[in-house]
Amino acid sequence: MPRLLADLTPLRISPEFRRLWWGLGLANIGTQLTATAVGLQVYALTQSSFSVGLIGAVGLVPTIIFGLYGGALADAHDRRTVALIASIVMWVATLGIVAQAWFDLRSVWLLYVLIAVQAGASSVNGPARSSIIPRLVARELLPAANALNMMTTTLASLSGPMVGATLVAIIGFSHTYLIDAVTFSFALYAILRLPPIRPLVEAAVAPEVPVVAGGHGVGRLFRSVGASLTLHGRSVLDGVTFLRTRRNILMTFLTDMSAMILAFPRAAFPAAAAVILGGGTATAGALASAIAVGSLLAAVFSGPLTRVRRQGRAVVWAVSGWGLSVAACGAVWIVAGRTVPSHLVIWALVGSVFALGVGGAADAISATFRNTILQTATPDELRGRLQGVFLVVVSGGPRLGDLVIGTLSGLFGEGLALVIGGLACVVALQLLSRWHRAFLAYDARDPIP
Repeated sequence: MPRLLADLTPLRISPEFRRLWWGLGLANIGTQLTATAVGLQVYALTQSSFSVGLIGAVGLVPTIIFGLYGGALADAHDRRTVALIASIVMWVATLGIVAQAWFDLRSVWLLYVLIAVQAGASSVNGPARSSIIPRLVARELLPAANALNMMTTTLASLSGPMVGATLVAIIGFSHTYLIDAVTFSFALYAILRLPPIRPLVEAAVAPEVPVVAGGHGVGRLFRSVGASLTLHGRSVLDGVTFLRTRRNILMTFLTDMSAMILAFPRAAFPAAAAVILGGGTATAGALASAIAVGSLLAAVFSGPLTRVRRQGRAVVWAVSGWGLSVAACGAVWIVAGRTVPSHLVIWALVGSVFALGVGGAADAISATFRNTILQTATPDELRGRLQGVFLVVVSGGPRLGDLVIGTLSGLFGEGLALVIGGLACVVALQLLSRWHRAFLAYDARDPIP
């Protein structure tokens, strides 16, 4: 039994990783509390689902922009410093969210601005933090470390919405946000205690920003900022060029995009709960939770993952498992959808939850190995930039997936949409595997990018 459970060795041998794991785990819970409470507060202020939906759009743009630039910053400077500054900005934005609720300012636009600032800082913090992990634990322990991080992230995603809504009902918005501010201080402490993590190849990734002479002080300031942005923009392009020519790493992105764009079922949950399964919003919540529960179980019982050598093959199998699970859920809906339910269709709900739970487990396994390949096969001087691209893909893929499954649902119905999307994901994996057969032979003992 112990060999099945998550490998805790990274927590035992690395005090820095242990502090970071605990600190970020608590911070993730607080972040999920705030994400839930912000949606509830925006709706309470506007009575508009469209206004609630804008929260995602407000956060997406800075995520894409700063995710790419944040990776360049992480490669050019001390990653501890970059992560610490970005975390402080996130914390200040959280304190601003606390203050607007505490003083009952009732300004939706202020909330949007604070969310955008928080998302931008998080997008700088994420690549820096992820590229720090390979400098804290040995290469052979990265699968275990990534599985442990997946465990806390999934636990926060699973518990945060339910706990956040309950806390808002009991103690109100301001105190719920205050809990986030307190828990985030643990992440600040963990990052503060890290040793300096400077670039290993200074000259290649941290050239001096040219000093702009002439003109007034404000003009020089803007020209210096422009020169810095141009320099880091070129650095971002260097990372994209490296990714384009290193197919093993590129495959980790393409496989995830196949899963999230073609077979992300979230957009179909509300309609399926209303017209196929019955049970309304509670059923929709159960479907969404099933994926998270599957991911959490895979992380808890991730012991065998640390012994897998053919990690590329494992990614292909795991992503294919995700696609087949989504298709199986759609098949259940097709069978159950022959009549409009007047009550909850228990057998169909159980079948859907089981299929999505298996899919969630497959997705967690895929994420563990994809992140491990990215961290081990990428040279240290490029890890931040590649983690920035990873952040953009992970954030943008599900949103495009909502559009794809939503469109297919409108054309063919929710059940057939999931079947089409899930099978398309599997076909895409087969085509990608034929395009780059070497990915199936990728060996963790010899990480070739």
